[in-house]
Amino acid sequence: MEIKIIKNVLEANNNIAEENKNIKDERKILMVNIIGSPGTGKTSFILKLIENMDIPCGVIEGDVASDIDARKMAERNIPVVQINTGGECHLNANSVNKALSSIDFHDGILFIENIGNLICPSEFELGEDFKLAMANVAEGDDKPYKYPLLFSKVKAVVLNKIDLLPYFDFNKQYFYDGIKTLNDKAEIFEVSSRTGEGFEVLAKWLKEIYNQYMQSK
Repeated sequence: MEIKIIKNVLEANNNIAEENKNIKDERKILMVNIIGSPGTGKTSFILKLIENMDIPCGVIEGDVASDIDARKMAERNIPVVQINTGGECHLNANSVNKALSSIDFHDGILFIENIGNLICPSEFELGEDFKLAMANVAEGDDKPYKYPLLFSKVKAVVLNKIDLLPYFDFNKQYFYDGIKTLNDKAEIFEVSSRTGEGFEVLAKWLKEIYNQYMQSK
C-alpha cells in the first residue's frame, strides 16, 4: 500500500514566507503585520498612522469578503491591494506573495491588515518584519490572558480607543501586566484613532525602526 505524505501546512507556508522576506528586502520595504479582532479599529488606525508618517506607506488589506477598507485607502491615494480569503480566518504567506506581485511599492513601510481574529493570524508567518497586536478599550482588559500566543510574538501592542476610557471599566495595569508577563520586550502604545492622541509618539518609534532597517540594507 502506498502512503502519501503531505507536507506540514505551516512548513510550506513558512517556505513562502522566506520568499516574501527576500522580495520585500529587494524592494527595501519594512513590512508590519497588524493583528486585531473585528471592530478593534485596524483600518482607521492605519489611516491615522499614515497621516503622521513622512515615509511612503502602502497597505495589503485582508478581508473575508468585500473591498470596503481597501477603497478607504485608495480614496487617499495610498497604494493598496486587496486580499479576500473567502472564509479563511487569516492571511497566509502565499496570498501575501501574490499581493506583493500585484502592488508597485518600494522604499517604504507596507502595512498588512490581517483578518479580524486573534488566534489564527498569530500562527502564520507572512514574511513580515514584525507583528503588531491591536486591542481596544471597549473589548476589555483580558486579551493578553486569553490570547497569549499573539501577545508573546509581537514587537508592539497598540491600545486603541483610549478616548473611551472614562466610559468603560478597563484596568490598564492589569492589561499591561498580562503583556509584560508574556513579552517583556514589547512596546506598548496608547492611541485614539478618533482624536489622534498618541500617534505622534507611535509614528516617531516606527520611523526609528524603519531607519534602522534601511541602514541595514
